[in-house]
Amino acid sequence: MKKALNRMMRGGADFADLFLEKKTSSNMEMTNGNLETVNSGVSHGIGLRGITGKTAIYAFTNDLSEDSILSVCDRIVQALGTAENKDIALNLKKRNVKQASPILFYPDKVKKSDKYHVMKLAHEGAFNYSDLINEVRTIYLDSNQEITVANSEGLFAEDQRTRSRLLVIAVASKEGEKETGLQGPGASMGFEFFNTVDVRERGRLAARIAVKMIHADYAPAGKMPVIISNRFGGVIFHEACGHALEATSVSKNASVFTGKLGEKIAGDCVSAVDDATIPNAWGSSNIDDEGTPTQRTLLIENGILKNYLVDRLGGIRMDMPSTGSGRRQDYTYAPTSRMSNTFILPGDYLPEEIISETEKGLYAKKMGAGSVNPSTGEFNFAVREGYLIENGKIVKPVRGATLIGKGQDVIQNIDMIGNDLERAQGNCGSLSGSVPADIGQPTIRVKEILVGGRS
Repeated sequence: MKKALNRMMRGGADFADLFLEKKTSSNMEMTNGNLETVNSGVSHGIGLRGITGKTAIYAFTNDLSEDSILSVCDRIVQALGTAENKDIALNLKKRNVKQASPILFYPDKVKKSDKYHVMKLAHEGAFNYSDLINEVRTIYLDSNQEITVANSEGLFAEDQRTRSRLLVIAVASKEGEKETGLQGPGASMGFEFFNTVDVRERGRLAARIAVKMIHADYAPAGKMPVIISNRFGGVIFHEACGHALEATSVSKNASVFTGKLGEKIAGDCVSAVDDATIPNAWGSSNIDDEGTPTQRTLLIENGILKNYLVDRLGGIRMDMPSTGSGRRQDYTYAPTSRMSNTFILPGDYLPEEIISETEKGLYAKKMGAGSVNPSTGEFNFAVREGYLIENGKIVKPVRGATLIGKGQDVIQNIDMIGNDLERAQGNCGSLSGSVPADIGQPTIRVKEILVGGRS
């Protein structure tokens, strides 16, 4: 490691770092109770980076011989185009990393038959819910990632991340139409996670959504108040606002929030954080993928923009310190600023109060897939489970609704926030690949948003 870092620094880099990774993972897939796929594997390699000024060159290899690694360093130096031949006295000092997410049962020590039993319970919960359920897919996932980070400033740090997750996808069919329900609980835990969640009930919940929506009328269209429930509703803030607060966009002036620190960007009731320190949370880690300790970052306080999410390179470009937000899918990706566990903080209202004070509108209980443009904030999200509100009451389920708008408008139009904060698990894709991320919020009301529908 010292030789590699010195090779890049002697070649003229202002800063150099490396990311060594060994990751074991497994997945099992079941369709309608039949186990179809059982996979496991090991990924082992190293990524190296040289930074000069505001330019970074990244390269990686899974050949961990000394000659291979030093050859990669030479290619980085060549790409940087610098040749100062400066030498450094590098003394790597190990950073003490506190493990905030203890693991009881490492997944690679657990029998596949025990994992299969978890899947079977979830399948039974979904498949036996209704005769309208004609397909259930169950996916079990676990991983254990060991990383080492070192850099030219003398940092040497190691971390271990273990995660477990179960996905249940239920499909209901009626008169040639299909609707889908999904549940995907996960945590930074070992196999003990499945003692903390009722997997059979999660299967039933996935099926309930599908069956409820297959009977529903189509949603109305137009501008109206929309109440977005806790847990799965957090995808709106994550996608429409969170990505625009990452240095990846902000440092390039490609975010609607560039240059707005200290300005009011949301309703008075809105405060939001990104917190990678929550014990055993899906998106948590002890250090980020650049070796910086993770932290709880206050993004918005009472509507005022307080912070961005910053990695090292983004910090150089923005002249700001890292917030411990440098993340990547694996060693084949250069790190960049990413969210971890990101959510709106709870307010004072009961969810029932928010509904009762809404004369007419849409209740989005569960959000589905969508797309967003961070540079403009424009988004388009499907509502996986929706209900019509009339006279302050939920009156009937509706399907086919789509929420259309701009992230900066949505957070400005939030006028009521519930006290029922919950989080859900997902995988977030961006420049540095797909990373585990928690999304969450309390129940919120957006006083006006454009709803696309067929009615």
